[in-house]
Amino acid sequence: MLRHEFRPGRLVAGAAFTLAGVVYAGDAGGLWETPWFAVIPIVVAGLCLAGATGALTRSIRRRHGRRPSAPTEAGADGAA
Repeated sequence: MLRHEFRPGRLVAGAAFTLAGVVYAGDAGGLWETPWFAVIPIVVAGLCLAGATGALTRSIRRRHGRRPSAPTEAGADGAA
């Protein structure tokens, strides 16, 4: 499996859109009544939180620097 960088801002945005989908699915399934404008605050708040989370993550990663590179194999640097 390919490894990738964890991006918590995208996780927050995905959770907000999933919540918006659940709200509409509950309305479509007849579990509750949802006004047409109810999802707008959910999406806007989710995107704002995702942006703040992304900015915070970027500042933390910039302050701590990049991860050290992968360790080299023994003997790759010419030492025995």
